[in-house]
Amino acid sequence: MADIFNEVDEEVRRERLKAFWDRYSIFIIGLAVLIVAGIGGWRAYEYYTAQKAAAAGAGFEQAVTLSEQGKHEEAEKAFAKVVAEAPHGYAVLARFREAAELAQANPGKPADAVKAYDALAADASLGQTWQDLAAVRAGLLLAGTAPLAEVKSRLEPIAGPDRPYRHTARELLALSAWHDKNVAEAKRYIEMLTADGQTPPGARQRMDVLSALIAGEGKATEAKPDDGKKG
Repeated sequence: MADIFNEVDEEVRRERLKAFWDRYSIFIIGLAVLIVAGIGGWRAYEYYTAQKAAAAGAGFEQAVTLSEQGKHEEAEKAFAKVVAEAPHGYAVLARFREAAELAQANPGKPADAVKAYDALAADASLGQTWQDLAAVRAGLLLAGTAPLAEVKSRLEPIAGPDRPYRHTARELLALSAWHDKNVAEAKRYIEMLTADGQTPPGARQRMDVLSALIAGEGKATEAKPDDGKKG
């Protein structure tokens, strides 16, 4: 008797399964096709991106080689090509190297390189760290030659306590202020560096030298009236 009930149950299950398949088979087959197509598409996309990254890497290396050979104008063009054709990561690196090549190709005229770094600093898609780095690079080209106000417009925000390149920015601002004969501002930035417990030792040493220069210039200025009296 138990065998009869088992056979009935098995028959009922088969009929239910057949009814389910008849009703939903088209959807099941369609889903399977979509999964296979999706996997194939993803594999194709991975292959495409890998090939594109490899080409970008080769182009970037070629541009670096040109730079190392001193062919800065050719390197700048090669980096510009990487910027236009490469994925985002390589493109960002190439934009920085392109600006650097502009600076090396025209060491006495940094305007083009500064403009390139300014464009990077203004590009919010890069993120604050990369933007700050670009602004510091522009400030490095301008410190000691451009007016203090121009250097401050780029570096003052980066000198804040929570910015990753604050120490370099403060050092460049101090040097720029000293070159601009603004002793009060130079001392202010020196104090910001010395008060920051995370200031690198090298920066502290350079600021000690700058402080000594400022003190020496102050003593020389004070001594001039006395020298005049003796004359």
